[in-house]
Amino acid sequence: MESNSQPASPTDKPPQQRLANIVGTAIAVLTLVLPLLAIAHYSPRNIVRQELPYQSQKLPESSNLKR
Repeated sequence: MESNSQPASPTDKPPQQRLANIVGTAIAVLTLVLPLLAIAHYSPRNIVRQELPYQSQKLPESSNLKR
């Protein structure tokens, strides 16, 4: 056995692996960003809040119990 040979370092990746990492990262970023952009694009700019009319009902005087 020859001890002169150096083992391949883990950072030396073949070009296909680097390309796959770049493409995978791009897909992941697009998966996270595109839905947010679509929601922002299609959501209304001015949100009009319609408040429901609320009528407070007073309790009849006979329901107040005094001790």
